[in-house]
Amino acid sequence: MMDMMIRPLRAEEQKYAYAQSQQITMQTGAIGYLRGDFDSNGVGFHTTWFDEVESRKTDEFKAEFDEVINALRFDETYGGLLSSRSAMQKYGRNQPDSAFQGNYTTEYGFRIDTGSFAYLLRCIPVKGDYNFYCWCFEAKWLDRHLKQAERGIRFIDPNYKELFRIPDGDKIRILCNDGSQDDRTCRYIDDYHMEVGSPHWDSLYHICQFAEIMERNGSTVIPLRSSLPEQCYGTLPDTGELIIVKKGESGYYRTDISMGSKEENRALADEYNGKLGVSKAQTAAMLAGSMFGWAVPAADPKNYDENGRPVHPKRRERGNVR
Repeated sequence: MMDMMIRPLRAEEQKYAYAQSQQITMQTGAIGYLRGDFDSNGVGFHTTWFDEVESRKTDEFKAEFDEVINALRFDETYGGLLSSRSAMQKYGRNQPDSAFQGNYTTEYGFRIDTGSFAYLLRCIPVKGDYNFYCWCFEAKWLDRHLKQAERGIRFIDPNYKELFRIPDGDKIRILCNDGSQDDRTCRYIDDYHMEVGSPHWDSLYHICQFAEIMERNGSTVIPLRSSLPEQCYGTLPDTGELIIVKKGESGYYRTDISMGSKEENRALADEYNGKLGVSKAQTAAMLAGSMFGWAVPAADPKNYDENGRPVHPKRRERGNVR
């Protein structure tokens, strides 16, 4: 029996358990995927295989893949994850870190590693739908791409000055010169290329090419960071008035709520944000973005501590210069 390790998908891996563009498919060492369901009775097993890069479907892979699927179906070590719809649901609920919001319901994601290959398993234990997708990769290719994608997607001006970075899979907002706006999801290809919008042949850009197009069209680009909430509460520094700030928008919205004093309004803003699950770091970043622009470092919550205070980078020791 081969060595096989299974764990919940990390957040940065979840997006690779869905269909990808040809560019990302080639970068990640994708082989293909298996789609399956448990029939209306919940215990059947109907599957269909789809090639991504057929040349990667070697005899070694095919033999191992059969062993992996059979282990997930019949080996009690893996909780019968693919034995039935009810077993899949039970296994997912017992692994709360595996749960994430899918297209319309809670899904569960797992990564299975065997050494040469990696399998990203997305589970949907709902009657009337396909119940799982198992995406197969050459492990070293997938891990290399994931590591590189940690650097984020760079947005620059035509002179190569970096404006900001966003994580792989985050969105941008394009502010057009006619007053309209367009929100698009971006995907990391490599340090100099990205996908902007739906994965079609014309969504692939060199980062400088994209900057030149934006300048030529008179458009401005701002990040819509997934680390920021859609909105939060705050107070005006001078009056203490309770306000609402929305992600990607300049300025603020007034409220007709007041507790009387600045201190009480600040406490109320903290209370409302707490109920929304908005941290003090996120609140500080939202307020900065609404005032100074969403591309500035101050609009990123990673630059604040848990109390919403700016975190200053440590100064590098220069040592003795001879």
